[in-house]
Amino acid sequence: MATQERVYTVDDVWRLEQEPRHPMEKYYLIDGELFVKMSPSQRHSEIANLIAHFLTGFVLEQGLGRVTIECGYYPPGNRDCAMLPDVAFEGLPRAAQPSRSTFVPYMPDLAVEVISPSHSWAQTRRKAERYLHHGSQMIWLINPQALSAEVWRRGTERREVIEGDGELSGNDILPGFRLPLRKIFP
Repeated sequence: MATQERVYTVDDVWRLEQEPRHPMEKYYLIDGELFVKMSPSQRHSEIANLIAHFLTGFVLEQGLGRVTIECGYYPPGNRDCAMLPDVAFEGLPRAAQPSRSTFVPYMPDLAVEVISPSHSWAQTRRKAERYLHHGSQMIWLINPQALSAEVWRRGTERREVIEGDGELSGNDILPGFRLPLRKIFP
């Protein structure tokens, strides 16, 4: 007889993160499967912080929305997916809503994942697929080891690889935003 693994929900993830015995653990959820997000390395954190810094400056100056760091998002009407991007952008009008004290009930327009050595490309790409499937418009997968990035866009099968001398672009999500990769790889 086969055993069925437990299917987790957004509510389970919220409860786990609020428990005193799990003060430093963060979780994300894909198709009801629970994953623990490990604390980032110093390099990982520094890269995420630099991306958030450049995005936030641009977004505030242009009045385009909100930038978050390690904020939980889940798609509307779906309780078995909860994502935790390293950096995210929410465009207007959604970002005009007051900040929440719980997970956000929609996916960000842009999700940024800095690839950790403990995650495989398959795991990271699975995350990108879930973001796009549930409403994100663009995903940046930042690869610190190769000093490169992969850009995924909703509605296209093609992934763009940006090498170390290239730059990330906001396209129509963040019109005019450009970030040379050399600025985020210390």
